Amino acid sequence: MASCLLAGKRLVRALGPGGELEPEQLPRKLRAELEAALGKKHKDGDLSSGSARLVSFRLIRELHQYLRERGSTLYLHELLEGSEIYLPEVVKPPRDSRHGGTLSDLGKQVRSVKALVITIFNFIVTVAAAFVCTYLGSQYIFTEMASRVLAALIVASVVGLAELYVMVRAMEGELGEL
Repeated sequence: MASCLLAGKRLVRALGPGGELEPEQLPRKLRAELEAALGKKHKDGDLSSGSARLVSFRLIRELHQYLRERGSTLYLHELLEGSEIYLPEVVKPPRDSRHGGTLSDLGKQVRSVKALVITIFNFIVTVAAAFVCTYLGSQYIFTEMASRVLAALIVASVVGLAELYVMVRAMEGELGEL
């Protein structure tokens, strides 16, 4: 993530003797930090000139705030002309050579599929059993077939939704442990 910028020639000149920032009378602390940052050379070998200097965004914000408070006619975008955002190179970790598709990986996948099949089978059996039990049990309450089927569908739907809720919570818990 970017947290610095490569200062351009304009910013270096403005901070130097006789530069545009000299009449602004920057606070000593801010001037010292800017000069120290501009005095540091960039350590990566990707820059051939070697004159690139890193300035943190914090210092740029402080400079901008100071210029804004003073009502300066010198604008930050003018000072940053020619500067670039510094993006450090991301170091990728080396790949682990043990994960080449061994039989233990196959075993994990088979166990995962087996657990999924059992869960789906359990869901179907539970909903079907709720339907059958309600259909058979409702014969003592309702005499019409339509009423019995409707009651059985309602109960099976409620049981199915409850079962789905429990499955989602269980899967959420398993994913949280990863």
